[in-house]
Amino acid sequence: MEQRKHWWNGKWGRIARKDIFLRVSGDQWYVEQRSGGADGVSTFVEFNGEEGALDAVRALLAGPEDWRELSVRPPAR
Repeated sequence: MEQRKHWWNGKWGRIARKDIFLRVSGDQWYVEQRSGGADGVSTFVEFNGEEGALDAVRALLAGPEDWRELSVRPPAR
């Protein structure tokens, strides 16, 4: 699975931190919404195409948080 994008709400700490990830594997796209940092609780939604996944991400980013896009390292070749 390849991670394409990552957003973070800019808050530190297990209770306040939230992350959103956009990932792809073959033709399947995945959006992960995580609360609580690396050891937190995640919700995954699977999509058959990129556009549906991006629509879901845009809806999540429209909330009250101050989201920041974090850079993603390109895949090794």
